[in-house]
Amino acid sequence: MTHLRTPIRSERRRGRPRRAAAVLSALAVAGTAVFGFGSATPAFAAGNTLTVDVGTTVRPVTHVAAGGLYGVDTGSTPPLSQLYPLHVNTFTQPPPGTQQLGNGATHPCCDGLQVADKITAAGGQQYLRLPDVFSTFPYNWVSWPDWESKIKTMISARVNATSTTNIAGYEIWNEPDANWTTSTKNDPNAGSYLDMWTRTYRDIRAIDTLTPIIGPGASAYDHSFMQSFMTNAKNTNTLPAVAVWHELGDFSYQDVQAHVADFRSIEDSLGLPHIPISINEYASPGQVDQPSIGVHYMAAFERAGIHDAERAYWYEAGTMDGLLYNNLPTASYWAYKWYGDQSGNVVRTVPQSYLDGVASYDASRKQVNVVFGGDSGSNTVQVNGLAGLGSQVSVRLSSTNTTGRTTNQAAPNLVSTTTYPVVNGSITVPVANMDAVAAYQLLITPTSGTPAYQQTYEAENATVVNASRLSSSTASNGGYVGRIDGTGDVRTDSFVDFLVDVPTAKAYTMTVKYANATGATATQGLAYNGGGFSTVSYPPTTSGWGNPTGSVDVTVQLKAGYNVIRLAKGSPNYGGGTGYAELDSIRLQ
Repeated sequence: MTHLRTPIRSERRRGRPRRAAAVLSALAVAGTAVFGFGSATPAFAAGNTLTVDVGTTVRPVTHVAAGGLYGVDTGSTPPLSQLYPLHVNTFTQPPPGTQQLGNGATHPCCDGLQVADKITAAGGQQYLRLPDVFSTFPYNWVSWPDWESKIKTMISARVNATSTTNIAGYEIWNEPDANWTTSTKNDPNAGSYLDMWTRTYRDIRAIDTLTPIIGPGASAYDHSFMQSFMTNAKNTNTLPAVAVWHELGDFSYQDVQAHVADFRSIEDSLGLPHIPISINEYASPGQVDQPSIGVHYMAAFERAGIHDAERAYWYEAGTMDGLLYNNLPTASYWAYKWYGDQSGNVVRTVPQSYLDGVASYDASRKQVNVVFGGDSGSNTVQVNGLAGLGSQVSVRLSSTNTTGRTTNQAAPNLVSTTTYPVVNGSITVPVANMDAVAAYQLLITPTSGTPAYQQTYEAENATVVNASRLSSSTASNGGYVGRIDGTGDVRTDSFVDFLVDVPTAKAYTMTVKYANATGATATQGLAYNGGGFSTVSYPPTTSGWGNPTGSVDVTVQLKAGYNVIRLAKGSPNYGGGTGYAELDSIRLQ
């Protein structure tokens, strides 16, 4: 599929923010509507309606857009207290022994093994970008012996990191469509990128047979490039576990769904199963700091079924890619915080013109959370399917500022709190004086009877490692986690990490809903906040797999605020569970 839009590639990370002005000028010449570098989004026509259908489930909430490239550094950059509310998903970080100097840095940043404990504590996973072991970009490739020595050192370091559970994959190369021949111009023996992929894949597998390998990491989606890559990968038995590319142009969120559909057609044409897709760099330099652009990507990724996505690193490392400045929130942070607050299921949203959003419904909390934006003037949000919330609902409307990555915003702006009658299951909320750069939130709850804090946490909303999110009409919220089967190696250990937020420090009764169709009692390990493991026993259930009718109560001593609770078949410092059990939810009281 040919595009007029010239992709904005990621040379930005290697020194100053690269040829941004020149690229944006080129985009304008090509006929693409362009916002100037760091400029505000222009005002679009007002009078549009975003429609939210609470009764139409898209998929479980997993906060796919809440990740970053070089988003986390060691120490307090950023602090965990700022990461927790984002419910982070996946990061792309440099490999062990990195020499990469991004954006004029004086020392390498963000070694994946060094930041692993922080990312795990925040509930996230990470990919290791192997070529960022080089010091420059385009990469200063030397020779095959040099590269294979680096591969051996990096992969061995990961294998030897026997307490690190969150390495979700190795990225063999970054932007090969843009820099492979540039990086290897002084080595006539480097060969083609496809040959490099095959050889490096096999080099990795000679050391580590378990950790996923992801690729190709293209700077922009291109059908011919992806067709060639996947055909070669199939023919050489070197298929990636996750498909990876970037969406870095202005308005690239508009292309996500078409690119996913094209990639799925390639898989189908080759007789391959559909694999997860990661957009591991997204948003252009002039738009990444605009709160509404983040919302556009959230909506696009959820509709397209993206597995994870990472904000682009155009500027400073360790800032969640501009969500934090001096470790404090910027305006865009609050859009991602509202997104992080979503739980239950993502529900259908229907945009109109540039007005778009992502919405969730949590049946246990009777809460609808709509994060939206992208248009100016007076617009409307219509929310359908609210009959279960009663005859009246409370609607809290909030907004962000329109400032960028170097200006803090201490808290979102409360615009209004209004009671609306629910008519035929619907409400219509006018939103006046919208700014096309800002993001907005509608938080809809019954006027009474809502819990004081979130008590039920669905397993499918949690961090799921080496297990599967599955659906069932008998599971609460329609989903559960199964195939929690791995034990004995940190690369294959199976567990579910719940990030919970409780109001006071005390002993809580935790009710675990589960299924166990083995006919005998199964066990899993229970730990929280990095402490020692105890054992949870699951008596057999008679309703079969996928029907979580069992429940057990255990006591957990939690601190006020955020806590990470792990239920594991296998995990470091745990001998391993017995039998098998599927997890539906936990409830804290």
